[in-house]
Amino acid sequence: MNIPVTKTVLGEEEIKAVAERLLGGWVVQGPKVREFEELFAAYAGTRFARATTSCTTALHLGLLTLGVGPGDEVIVPAFTYVASANAVVYCGATPVFVDIDLSTFDVDVSKIEAKITPKTKAIMPVHEFGLAADMDAILAIAKRHDIPVIEDGACATGTRYHGKHVGGFGKVGCFSFHPRKAITSGEGGMITTDDEAIATRLEVLRSHGASMSDLARHEKGGASFALPEFDELGFNYRMTDIQAAIGVEQMKKLPWILSARQARAKRFNELLAGIPGLTLPRTPEGYEHAFQSYVAIVEKSHEDRDRIALALQAKGIATRQGTHAVHALGYYRAKYGTKIEDCPMAWKADRQSMTLPLYATMTDEEQDYVVRCVRETMAS
Repeated sequence: MNIPVTKTVLGEEEIKAVAERLLGGWVVQGPKVREFEELFAAYAGTRFARATTSCTTALHLGLLTLGVGPGDEVIVPAFTYVASANAVVYCGATPVFVDIDLSTFDVDVSKIEAKITPKTKAIMPVHEFGLAADMDAILAIAKRHDIPVIEDGACATGTRYHGKHVGGFGKVGCFSFHPRKAITSGEGGMITTDDEAIATRLEVLRSHGASMSDLARHEKGGASFALPEFDELGFNYRMTDIQAAIGVEQMKKLPWILSARQARAKRFNELLAGIPGLTLPRTPEGYEHAFQSYVAIVEKSHEDRDRIALALQAKGIATRQGTHAVHALGYYRAKYGTKIEDCPMAWKADRQSMTLPLYATMTDEEQDYVVRCVRETMAS
């Protein structure tokens, strides 16, 4: 068999939606972006959602709306995709890395407070692999220190914490629609917020700092030759209507996609249980894991993880390292003097995590083959 780490769920509906945009004459940010935003806000349970080009640019804008700038510090989990920390650096601020709880891959809440200084401008929990961070505890710390929270929900569309969708706990939440996520628009991101002033400023910042969008100008009518005012520096972080047309169709499929992924993850938990040296992902009580990825830990060693991954690859099964220990990456070690031993659990996750294939259209035959091959390679 040839089994990838993931597969998108794209079909005739998305093709038709893109064709309509191409033939309809409006392909830049426009009415489809607005529709996608409204659908996502309703799904996430927030007042507003604003689309961007990626979750990375969503994080950048979200941090800017919280006032993060040069000289500031932002608390970031050490085990996350590099984009989380990069967005902080884009603002001229410094990411301050906090180790993780290896049982959830999320930030170890007990270690956050020791990293807070007078320069701390925001706390950025990451809902890693689709499992929510402990938001009650994080919000309590944030409240004690009067620090805003920005949620990195790149992997977390469909993730719920005690019944509430993530992205509405902090001042802003940021999501990704990269093809490895549950739903995709090719590339693309979304920012959620309940704060109208933040939502308005996001609209300005994502469009070069323009006081009015092209769609708003078009709907308003009047002298179309008059350009808007530009009172602050902005960015070109606008999602196109072509991408949003795909996103709208993906939102219609999202409940089924999530249900299918969660069912596959549950089946993996049942079929892989009891394999010596393999620690499976867990979901704490009251959490709803979206399973953007199914990530296990190979307990013995980094070398053993790599041996197993290569053996699975030879059998046609793709795997991946979970994600980075960002504090151990060359750029961050050189720029900030971080050391591998600063966050040992993040480093273990970096060296020993293994992502197994998981996608909504996975068959029992494919999953059984993966399980059989994992058992064989772990035993050898």
